[in-house]
Amino acid sequence: MLKDAEERSRLYSISGRAALAALEVDQEHGLDAAQVARRQRCYGPNFISRKRSRALLSILADQFRSVIIWLLSAAALLSFVVGDYPEALAVIFVLLINTTIGFVTSWRAIRSMEALYKLVSITARVRREGRSELLPVRDLTPGDIVLLESGDIVPADIRLLKAANLYCDESALTGESTPVEKAIEPLLSDTYIADRVNMAFKGGSIIRGTGIGLVACIGDETELGRIALLTETAEGQAHPLERRLDKLGQMLVWVTLGLSALIGLAGYLRGLELIYMIETAIALAVAAVPEGLPVVATLALARGMLRLAQHNTLIKKLSAVETLGATTIILTDKTGTLTENRMTVSSILLADGREHRIAEGEDHLDIAGDQVLQRILEIGALCNNAEIEATERSTKAHTIGDPMELALLKVADRFGVRPDLDPKEMPEISEHAFDPDRKMMATVHRLVGGYLTFVKGAPEAVLEHAGKIQTDDGIRDLTEADRKVLLERVDEKAHKGFRLIGMASKQSSKPDGDPYDALVLSGFVCLIDPLRDDIPEVVAQCRSAGVRVVMMTGDHIATASEIAVQAGLIDDDRIVAFTEGDLQDLEPDEPASGPGPALLQANVFARVSPESKLKLVQFYQNAGHVVAMTGDGVNDAPSLKKADIGIAMGQRGTQVARDSAVMVLKDDAFSSIIAAMRQGRVIFGNIRRFVVYLMSCNFSEVLVVGLAIIIGLPVPLSPLQILFLNIVTDVFPAFALGLSEGDETVMQQEPRNPKEQIVTKERWLDIVVYGLLITVATISVYWAALTYFAMGERESMTIAFLTLALCQLWHVFNMREVSEPWVANTVLRNSYVWFAIGLCLLLLGAAFYLPVLSDVMALTQLNLQQLALCIGGSFFPLLMGQIWIGLKSIRNLDTRD
Repeated sequence: MLKDAEERSRLYSISGRAALAALEVDQEHGLDAAQVARRQRCYGPNFISRKRSRALLSILADQFRSVIIWLLSAAALLSFVVGDYPEALAVIFVLLINTTIGFVTSWRAIRSMEALYKLVSITARVRREGRSELLPVRDLTPGDIVLLESGDIVPADIRLLKAANLYCDESALTGESTPVEKAIEPLLSDTYIADRVNMAFKGGSIIRGTGIGLVACIGDETELGRIALLTETAEGQAHPLERRLDKLGQMLVWVTLGLSALIGLAGYLRGLELIYMIETAIALAVAAVPEGLPVVATLALARGMLRLAQHNTLIKKLSAVETLGATTIILTDKTGTLTENRMTVSSILLADGREHRIAEGEDHLDIAGDQVLQRILEIGALCNNAEIEATERSTKAHTIGDPMELALLKVADRFGVRPDLDPKEMPEISEHAFDPDRKMMATVHRLVGGYLTFVKGAPEAVLEHAGKIQTDDGIRDLTEADRKVLLERVDEKAHKGFRLIGMASKQSSKPDGDPYDALVLSGFVCLIDPLRDDIPEVVAQCRSAGVRVVMMTGDHIATASEIAVQAGLIDDDRIVAFTEGDLQDLEPDEPASGPGPALLQANVFARVSPESKLKLVQFYQNAGHVVAMTGDGVNDAPSLKKADIGIAMGQRGTQVARDSAVMVLKDDAFSSIIAAMRQGRVIFGNIRRFVVYLMSCNFSEVLVVGLAIIIGLPVPLSPLQILFLNIVTDVFPAFALGLSEGDETVMQQEPRNPKEQIVTKERWLDIVVYGLLITVATISVYWAALTYFAMGERESMTIAFLTLALCQLWHVFNMREVSEPWVANTVLRNSYVWFAIGLCLLLLGAAFYLPVLSDVMALTQLNLQQLALCIGGSFFPLLMGQIWIGLKSIRNLDTRD
């Protein structure tokens, strides 16, 4: 008895009789009750282990791992200690807003394994103690004899013992678009999973035929279970925005601590009281931290999600929106993503040398009296077990059967050749089911005065049994020269990724006899899973945006290469394709070694397993790429989860794939990715713009407070006033900047460097310059109020507060790009900016004229002279800021020259 799962998974390499002996079971009797009990104790139930769901408290705790949150929490605690309860409550309110938004977003995160568990809620017909019984799949154990028939879901990994015209759909597991014809002969031990035709894998479905098999592996031991484990253990990438914001937050902590220590030392040297310096430290901490940044970033990303939803794109994680804009490479599945996941007749090769191409989009085609084409269509319609049924409740036809047979029915329907719909025209009297050895099937039909046999099957097999060919001029002998030419044409089409079916017939006076003897060859039908119409244009758009598209599929290399050529994935008219065997020595952590350098040039990966897909995602990530991965099958789930941005198909995609991805295309259109990438780039530009805006405003607040202490002036702003500025007057203009529609040329630009920070050196210089300009304006007005106009401390603080608030409002117009003109620029065209300024002016008025707010914030009402002083001084940063942008523009022109 084989207890090792690895050994049982290799039963495909031995005969069925040897497999039965290895698991100590008789095919006709099955396991007895005692054997079942022992094995169930040994192997456990047949289900995929599930990972415990994260607790709500764990998700809540994650919201407090940000360094910005830590700093604000410390500020709130210190405020309570020194008795500044309004300031403490205000900071706590900010914390609650950020925590709530983060918690709700995280709670919507996916449970990527849930769909896998649904696959076990089925039953299977099992032979035990000589009787056939229907059992829950959970009760199956290695050694059980399972009976399979059309429509069944395969309940475990099964070594087939008998297969009668058995076809299994394994596309969700292997990525191959057509059903797999099953056999029972042993295979080589290194046979790739998609080629193990004597195995039926858990989660696949039986399309047609019947079979008997031996349960080899159950639960986590199955190929599906291994993929589940990969999905569980594949660590999702932290999105670039999260990494950048976290790094920025850490930097702010050190800057805040450094400034607090410096100014604390200055206060100590001036002989100020300890309690006063603690309050000042709180004010500095509040000033240095852009409390509105998480809120504004979240709202801007949420707005991006809504825009993407209008383009049939669902985003399940906010930060993934920005990641799209940083994408440098898209690893895409073929079946159902680049192609339509439906077999279609592309052309018909007639035996006389002609080729009839089938144009897409034409509902009715003219047969034009072509007798050879007529016969091929008749064979396809009558030698066929598929069905197309129109329903009364829906305009969409209901289809049943093998995808290739359905394609034959559909093309016959388009030509108006449907003898199968009239039982009296050529009534079928017998059928010879598909013979795996001969690779053909036949149907016999009654004619007036005789019988007509229709045959279809593998081209080589049909050619071998044909003695004549049908031409436009009649029937003639099939010569060896004809046979050679036809085989060459068949091979040429096969190497281009087409699947071919040979079509032949013969007339006889009796219905019995060998149906495959002395056939008359009419031609071959060429089928393919067609490329989506918009794919070439979309791939070209990706190229112009500097994004590579690489196909990664479980299908054959010939099929994959042909689709790659049609899609425009190749570089310099050169296909660089690799298969599973080429990836054995791949070390994802060392992209510069082994096959790594060559793989970086690849445009096709064929016959790759789920493990190799995962390794390739890691490989490209370690090579410095931001990786987007598209897929629709169970086999794509681990790599979808590991990728920087996992993209699943919403219609054809399996539930597992949709749950593992952070982005779902509702229309399955690859073109939707372009719209999402553009939105991601726009959002990153908007985030960078409002981060610079917020940081320069916060920097100016720190400088105003710190400089006032250093030069011996009273502290000009209280912590509560700074909070008001940060949460109210800063947030709304920043949010308005985050709603910009973006530049029309954004998709003609190269992707930004994945390592590039939100705040680059140039942006830090902008923050410093803008912060200094706002500080100079505010301190100058504050100093004038205290000394020149001899105003009281509270009045002067009020003037400083209003001047700073207005400086920051007008400062939003400094956020135009260097390349944009003074007037017709993104900021001035943004109606949300004007609305935000108007709203902030109303809120500032409320702070001054509502007694509750003015008392809490220690503000006094100002006269016209004082208001004029504030307004006049507030325009200084705007004017000087525009001069600074002009200087940068001149410098950029000089650099380009």
